[in-house]
Amino acid sequence: MVNSTEFAKRLQKILEYYGLSATALSEKLAFNRSTISHLLSGRNKPSLEFVMKVLNEFPEVELYWLLNGTGNFPALPKSENSVSKKMEADLFSEKSEIIKEAPISQKLDSKQEIDRIVIFYKDGSFKSYES
Repeated sequence: MVNSTEFAKRLQKILEYYGLSATALSEKLAFNRSTISHLLSGRNKPSLEFVMKVLNEFPEVELYWLLNGTGNFPALPKSENSVSKKMEADLFSEKSEIIKEAPISQKLDSKQEIDRIVIFYKDGSFKSYES
């Protein structure tokens, strides 16, 4: 469960890091100024929509750090090459559960197009690929 007071401190760090005011953040995320004020005061807990907008807008913010303070802010740079090689190995290894399932083409209606693929990692991070 998210601790509102601690979440407020982390949100304040984000504001300071990016040099934003609460009003500027509310405009950037398309949230009411009062919502940001209530989050910063610790009065309210963040909605999933708010958390997702923060993560999408600020790539240096890690999910677990934002929600419970574990991890780093700003996020440590990841070697894109090593991440993609591990992902590729996981996706295409014979031990992968994905391979054991029916091919995607059998699961999708032939008229459907893929809009987005999201890969969730065990550490709670994720990567979204959009067409």
